[in-house]
Amino acid sequence: MAEISTLKNTSGKELYNYQEDAITEIFQRFDNAGDDYHLLYQLPTGGGKTVIFSEIVRRYISKYKKKVLVLTHRIELSKQTSNMLSEFGVENKIINSTAQLDDQDKYDCFVAMVETLKNRLNDEKLDISDIGLVIVDEAHYNSFTKIFKFFDNSIVLGVTATPLSSNIKLPMYENYQELFVGETIQHLIDNHYLASADLHSFNVGLTSLEVGANGDYTVKSSEDLYTNSDMLSKLVEAYEATSKGKKTLIFNNGINTSIQVYEAFKKSGYPIAHLDNTNTRKERDFILTWFKKTPNAIITSVSILTTGFDEPTIESIILNRATKSLTLYYQMIGRGSRILDNKNTFNVVDLGNNFHRFGAWGADLDWQKMFKSPDYYLDAILSDEDIESTFRYELPTNIKKDFGKSTDIYFDVKYVYIDTIRNGESSKRVLEKSIVHHAKMCIENSEDVFDALILAKKIGEEIDDRINRYAKCISKSTHNFVTWLKDDYRKKLNTYLRENFDRDFEQIHGHPPIDE
Repeated sequence: MAEISTLKNTSGKELYNYQEDAITEIFQRFDNAGDDYHLLYQLPTGGGKTVIFSEIVRRYISKYKKKVLVLTHRIELSKQTSNMLSEFGVENKIINSTAQLDDQDKYDCFVAMVETLKNRLNDEKLDISDIGLVIVDEAHYNSFTKIFKFFDNSIVLGVTATPLSSNIKLPMYENYQELFVGETIQHLIDNHYLASADLHSFNVGLTSLEVGANGDYTVKSSEDLYTNSDMLSKLVEAYEATSKGKKTLIFNNGINTSIQVYEAFKKSGYPIAHLDNTNTRKERDFILTWFKKTPNAIITSVSILTTGFDEPTIESIILNRATKSLTLYYQMIGRGSRILDNKNTFNVVDLGNNFHRFGAWGADLDWQKMFKSPDYYLDAILSDEDIESTFRYELPTNIKKDFGKSTDIYFDVKYVYIDTIRNGESSKRVLEKSIVHHAKMCIENSEDVFDALILAKKIGEEIDDRINRYAKCISKSTHNFVTWLKDDYRKKLNTYLRENFDRDFEQIHGHPPIDE
């Protein structure tokens, strides 16, 4: 491993060279800007944003003799930020709902959550006349912009891993004059500051998901999909294929999903704990301590660990959810990117088609273009239908073994449709050919018609996939029509098996079925 260069500051904390370079660049921009200057700084998760802005606070107070305010969006982050500032020798005060401000003159730095600060400012309980710098952690959250009006004469430094607003109606360029892009993920990996990701993608049908007012998939539609038995089985199988025995963090969209995941893994004998925002602080601390100490531990959670959670021993991240948020995508994966002496790589397992939607984690993204023209980026994201149209359906492992005697189990609906139409045949012939193909699979792996009918029930998910693809080909995809097609297909497949089993069995095996 290459040696990592560091520089010491007067507080005794060590900075990497790229962190020192970033601080120098940021101060140059401060020096050349007016008082009402808003700068956005982008650096990947794991790059040390808190370390960098803590050193900026220390130097700013020393150089400009003015006070600093640091804004966070969660109480846990406020405490972590306060502790980091203290490590840099910066005495600071957390402004929370119970904080007494009689001693505020003693401090040059304050740490606050937005809503609490807004209330204190409205009550005129906090003197902000001498605050020269406002630092906004996780700046992509738009909750911060409501207090900018109080700081017209202050420099604002926003820091984020993804300079894309959480609210598409409030683009970040409206609140920040320019973006300073830090080191790329790939650079940090190449220079051994971050672990590299081994990516594993399992294609999932997501067309049943609905998008809510916030632009992301709703919890309800996600729960309906990810709590069904097929998806839970696929999750456990994906874990066993990629992450068994590794310390694993599973992200879900919905508390009930996480609980069902907990039950499925517990039933399979794996050490797992469930964590969500209803857990008490004591319960959370107990679970996280257990997770840290247990080599093969698994935590299934609901977004609560996407920010402010730093556990370098994580070896595998499982995205058991889909998201349309690039920021959330990077936050979830970033939890596994911390490097250790014996850890240079980690697994990322995607069960939400997120790789297809955003590209691989660490891909070279044009953050400047995204900052200046967010709509251009968002409009270019593929829809779920477009993504899934490129998928090749694969039978689940536990079902595929029941069709072990079949050498041809793939049926390309789009190809067969095009070929059928070119030959002047009706589009209905596509489904007839598909039924014959499915029947052949069932008969090849059965001793009698009853076995074949049982196998036909096991391929329901594949039948649905073929019908969905067929509906797209003929441009008829109303819910009622597709539902009718699926039901009609199953009836016709069963009828075909009952009427033609003996004949087809003899053609396939060279002898009639053995009559016991």
